[in-house]
Amino acid sequence: MEKRIQGASLLLDASLGHCFVDGLEHRDENAIYNCLRAYAAIDNTSSAEEIFRTTIVAPLIQKIIPHGPSGGVVGASGDGLEIDYQEIKKCTEKDCKFLLEISSAENSGLHVFDFLANSILKEVLSAIKKGKPGAFSPGRPTEFLINYKSSLDFLGHLEGYCPSRSAVTKFRAEAIYVEFMKQWNVGVYFSLRFQEIAGALDSALATTSLIPVHYSPSGNGSSQDLTLKQSVTLLESLRSCWREDVLIHSCSDKFLRLTLQLLSRFSNWLLSGLAARKTGNTGSNSGYEWAASAVPNDFLYIIHDINCLATEVCGDYLEHVLQLLSSCSADVLDLVKQSILQGGKSLNDLTPLAINAITDALVDEAVKGLKDVKAIATTFRMTNKPIPSRHSLYVSGLLSPLKKDFLDMEKHNPYLTRETVKELRHGAATEITGRYYDMVVEIVSVARKTESSLQRLKKGAQRRAGVSSDVSDPSVSDTDKLCMQYFLDIQEYGRNLSTLGVDAKEIPAYRSLWQCVAPPDRQNVIDL
Repeated sequence: MEKRIQGASLLLDASLGHCFVDGLEHRDENAIYNCLRAYAAIDNTSSAEEIFRTTIVAPLIQKIIPHGPSGGVVGASGDGLEIDYQEIKKCTEKDCKFLLEISSAENSGLHVFDFLANSILKEVLSAIKKGKPGAFSPGRPTEFLINYKSSLDFLGHLEGYCPSRSAVTKFRAEAIYVEFMKQWNVGVYFSLRFQEIAGALDSALATTSLIPVHYSPSGNGSSQDLTLKQSVTLLESLRSCWREDVLIHSCSDKFLRLTLQLLSRFSNWLLSGLAARKTGNTGSNSGYEWAASAVPNDFLYIIHDINCLATEVCGDYLEHVLQLLSSCSADVLDLVKQSILQGGKSLNDLTPLAINAITDALVDEAVKGLKDVKAIATTFRMTNKPIPSRHSLYVSGLLSPLKKDFLDMEKHNPYLTRETVKELRHGAATEITGRYYDMVVEIVSVARKTESSLQRLKKGAQRRAGVSSDVSDPSVSDTDKLCMQYFLDIQEYGRNLSTLGVDAKEIPAYRSLWQCVAPPDRQNVIDL
């Protein structure tokens, strides 16, 4: 019986196959319908799908993506699929739609067939593998992305033939659909894009100096233009993550992480450079040579670029990203928004540090004049100078470098704002005054201790000689003269601060300095 059953089955399959092929060639809907009912009844849907693939679909695809027995496109070049898919769509509409409509008719009982996946998509995948295997290669990211998006569009076109949502779900669950999607290695594609985008920023940040961006004399640049190559590269890299010709939506989480990594990389580069400059660790091969060679004007460009980048990231850039991810839930969008805003904040947090770097540079130049403060103490101790009546010469030049630097910056740097000028002047004046105070307090304290020791020795000698020590010495001591000289110097220094636009009374170190050397009747009155 087994042999007879097998023989009957083969005869039935052959007869049914001939009938089905004849029906397909003549587009006989009645014959096709009956054949499909028969295939469904004997649970042999795969034979019908295979016959349709070899009889109708394969010849059509062969014309569009021709390939020889050994593989490879015959008489064509390139691995682009976009045009091929357009042709396949037309052929599907013209030569395959009639069968798809029969098999998907309502209450037909033919929903067990999936000609979309097991006939059309299967043949397309086979043709691409044989004729254009390079189409699946992520080694050429741009071409890969075009082919990938074209393929998704083609799958969407096939899904349009599904009569219901459940049919779409069934189509996507088919083994051939899963195999087709596995051909697109988006993980490798992202890795290549990561190297390309992050590598560009790393190369820009690896330079040993800040590289200015030169705009044409015609005035194409504006106050919102970035001024440094490193900043321009960061913005270009950030935008590359979300460009249409780069982004794959299924990798949006990876591109968001890359966006935040780029912001963090730039922030750490600036932060580490400023810290290394402050500690003096900017030697050769340290990676922060740019910070050592930077002048105050360079840090103004950095401040300008930081403000522009933060404004862009937290403004138009953020809106663009949220628009691309608009299909996500509100909770996801909120997390994306907060993460990007945090990245923008990390840039803004660098502004005070850059201002401090400028302040330190200005202060280092200005405090060179403080060396004369110690010389005054030596002069009063070693010579019998009269009571001073005017300020020392060094005071006039103490703030001169500061005035000159501000004049140069205002002249040559268009990005120096009034707010920055005010902050820099007050910061520099506060720092210089603090160093001035530390030096004067130390000198006066030592002078007073020395004078007190000498007086005790003198009184001891007088007692041993039997001379009364009750009568106080009416002469002015060297320490008093020194304090009077410093008092006059500090008065003049306060006036110089005023000409610089800084109110000396607002600087705590200046008030302490005044109280340290002012006569008792002037301790609580600062007279500029």
